[in-house]
Amino acid sequence: MDASTSGTPTIQYHNIPDQPITTIVAAPVSAFLRQVRHCFGDSTPGEFPLAANPSIVLHVLTTCNLDPQDLAKLEATCSFFRHPANFAPDYELSISELAALDMCQKRAIFKPMTDEERQTLKQRCGGSWKLVLRFLLAGEACCRREKSQAIAGPGHSIAVTLTGAVYSFGSNSSGQLGHGNTEEDWRPRQIRSLQGIRIIQAAAGAGRTMLISDAGRVYAFGKDSFGEAEYGVQGIKLVITPQPVDSLKDIFVVQAAIGNFFTAVLSREGRVYTFSWGKDSKLGHKTEPNDVEPQPLLGALENIPVVQIAAGYCYLLCLACQPSGMSVYSVGCGLGGKLGHGSRTDEKYPRLIEQFQLLNLQPMVVAAGAWHAAVVGLDGRVCTWGWGRYGCLGHGNEECESVPKVVEALSNVKAIHVATGDYTTFVVSDDGDVYSFGCGESASLGHNTALEGQGNRHANVLSPELVTSLKQVNERVVQISLTNSIFWNAHTFALTESGKLYAFGAGDKGQLGIELVNNQTERGNPEQVDIDLN
Repeated sequence: MDASTSGTPTIQYHNIPDQPITTIVAAPVSAFLRQVRHCFGDSTPGEFPLAANPSIVLHVLTTCNLDPQDLAKLEATCSFFRHPANFAPDYELSISELAALDMCQKRAIFKPMTDEERQTLKQRCGGSWKLVLRFLLAGEACCRREKSQAIAGPGHSIAVTLTGAVYSFGSNSSGQLGHGNTEEDWRPRQIRSLQGIRIIQAAAGAGRTMLISDAGRVYAFGKDSFGEAEYGVQGIKLVITPQPVDSLKDIFVVQAAIGNFFTAVLSREGRVYTFSWGKDSKLGHKTEPNDVEPQPLLGALENIPVVQIAAGYCYLLCLACQPSGMSVYSVGCGLGGKLGHGSRTDEKYPRLIEQFQLLNLQPMVVAAGAWHAAVVGLDGRVCTWGWGRYGCLGHGNEECESVPKVVEALSNVKAIHVATGDYTTFVVSDDGDVYSFGCGESASLGHNTALEGQGNRHANVLSPELVTSLKQVNERVVQISLTNSIFWNAHTFALTESGKLYAFGAGDKGQLGIELVNNQTERGNPEQVDIDLN
């Protein structure tokens, strides 16, 4: 989740059962006849040989409207036969399983795993390499893993290039920029102490930053805390350069999410761990608020792999990958109905949001705003729920919704990405158009087309509106990031397919990466930041 995941109807497979290679090669096979078959992706039909045993013919597909994950599986199967495999043959596996394993071998987080770790992951995913491949691809798609990204944090910003270099700018009162000082800086500067370390994920919270390397190590700087106390202030000690989190050294981490009272990390095996906010078992464990030891998220997700986590102010969403499909679990504070269960009660352990089954919607991307949440489905529909203040749910009013509800105003839009903040929501369509709705404070919605002195760029927007100012950049937008904090003026980043970064909204601390003059504190129109993320 590119961070974008495209949703299309599921492809149809002919009912041809898999057979182990031993059953195929055991009997003598006569010379096969070559038959012409149309292959997906070329205007000129290709051809491939059909074996005498029809079970070798895999995934005879209707090749219309393939979604990226199914297309990748098809390509994996085809490439498996064109190139030497990267492993010794396993005669107990069907050819489709061998093709899936071959494709898994090419994924960055799978390569360094030992055989034992791979087998453990296989069992956790449901006992099939095809399910492992699906798990890996889903995580890459919704989290922009191995791709460039920009994070609009509370007062400061982080940008990660395609090669894994990290730039930071904005507020630095706690050393959260990682440059070895506490000086505010609007200029994007590379964090030099990370040279030689490739960063693939970043998370920004109030006064703190977390980075994740391709080796699964976590580096943190800023406030020396994994969460604020509900009463009082934590993190008095400051860390002004990136330091490895020792308590996570034995966990290969692929994503981090920072809430207000807690921090969560996701392991490559799909396990979720949380820090802080253990008082009264708010996240399923009892620890001191300043505990630095990761606690596994217990309950329903102990044996279900998770591909994405999203942290709101006081709750956590988990996108899970099961053999039956994708699903969303929530845990934490239920005020406003933001947990999605039809009530406003807290949940100490992860609970399945059942509404998606009733909507016949398979979640592919989750986003947790401070007080509301959103999901993009495989079919491109968008659902929102939680506090509806300022119209942040996009339903044309300011009412709360305690279960996910489809945003009908986007019925003609096929969404691939969604981002949420403090009462604001952005949706990116498959053609790169961007829609926003909710709180217009700090001009962070991007609706600034009015002439000077006309209109109100700070107006709240109750239903999705096209961000026309981003149309003028003449590039396809692939990611939106916006400030997810109730204590800071919001700003927004739009990342394009070519790696250009555009910023708008509040810039009073330099968080836009753009110099503001003449006592300006914000930018209403998107302006390019001087970084090439590709």
